[in-house]
Amino acid sequence: MDAARVINDNGAWCWFQDERAVVDPDGGVLVVGSIAAPEGPGGDARAGNVELTVVELDTGSADVVVLHERFEADDHDVPALWRRRDGRWLAVYTKHKTDDLTRWRVSEPGDPRKWGPEQTFDWSEFTGGRGVTYSNLHELDGRLYCFARAVNDDPCALVSDDDGDTWTYAGKLFTRPKIGYVNGYTRYVSTPTRVDLITTDHHPRDYNNSIYHGYLEAGALHRTDGTVVDEVALDADAPSQVELTTVLAADSVWDREPMTHCWTVDIRRADDGTLAAILLARHDTPAQPEDAFARQHPVPDHRFFYARLAPGGTWQVHQLAKAGHGLLPHENDYTGLVAIDPYDLDSLYVSTPIDPRDGAALKHHEIFHARTADAGTTWTWTPVTENSTADNLRPIVAPGDPNRVPLLWFRGHMTASQHYDCEIVLLNQPR
Repeated sequence: MDAARVINDNGAWCWFQDERAVVDPDGGVLVVGSIAAPEGPGGDARAGNVELTVVELDTGSADVVVLHERFEADDHDVPALWRRRDGRWLAVYTKHKTDDLTRWRVSEPGDPRKWGPEQTFDWSEFTGGRGVTYSNLHELDGRLYCFARAVNDDPCALVSDDDGDTWTYAGKLFTRPKIGYVNGYTRYVSTPTRVDLITTDHHPRDYNNSIYHGYLEAGALHRTDGTVVDEVALDADAPSQVELTTVLAADSVWDREPMTHCWTVDIRRADDGTLAAILLARHDTPAQPEDAFARQHPVPDHRFFYARLAPGGTWQVHQLAKAGHGLLPHENDYTGLVAIDPYDLDSLYVSTPIDPRDGAALKHHEIFHARTADAGTTWTWTPVTENSTADNLRPIVAPGDPNRVPLLWFRGHMTASQHYDCEIVLLNQPR
């Protein structure tokens, strides 16, 4: 096993964009997007840079490429990446709801270090100037989609018929009256003919969310069992996500403990159609029910859940691990998160301040490898990091080369999505 190495000394990412990191197996390179912060090396002069770290996997050498200087110091702005058929790379990124532009750049053929000019799509005709956030790139039926949170702060999409050279508005995926900050935190995974997704009602600090699953196929939106919810998906009459299949219900009880305020973490799909998803919930019993919606309400006990769906089956959900306290005082549902290996749904990487082997509290968030032999009922745990002097957060296993396990995370100190002193670490393992 290779030693973990720092590949970028200033960066972090949110988790509602994909792919944030991709391997080109032909070129032997890994590309990972991140946003630099004022607290890190480079300070204010580098703060808000939209950066790509390009790693030569055989040698470990890394170059940092700036897509947009001093864009916005916010980890929500991390780009989504796509390898095109012509050998070029596509990077798509937005600000965190502070303007209405989706931006993109296209690289030179085969070289993610050299990029063409930035182009923009203006959502303001559809959003009324209320902003856009997130980028998720997925191919469906020969068209490239960019799923974003935009109109009414609902999940929406742009579509491209030229591999991302140009974009047009496709429509809304869901719609519902807005409660609190936004609607629907959605994670996606795709094949060329199907896009699966898990989503919430609203932000967990504003609503006692459940988590729902559905999929897009043959132009329609379906529930897990194949029932059609919307015959023409992304049209003007988008349904509410509550019409999808509930995977983890708010107030459901697990081992006599109620779980509330659920959130989405990760979803991956195997070649045989099996799905795996990571879900998050609070085990929280505030003195007064309204306290659960207070911005500064401390949540000391979050739980990760592992959900599995075999083709033609129903969701099987199991508690995975304790996720510990809320990561930030003002974001009481942020945690260290979990990454599913995209080529092995039995393999996970978990960031937690609670040792899953014995329940002991740790000084910092550590990364553990989890493996199951029974579809998630039980797990064996192996530490990836130990006795750290800083938190290890938000792991990613970059797809692209099934012969490698490129495990990424960032480590350091984070006080907000806009303020952190973190470095990006890579552990490049053969499969």
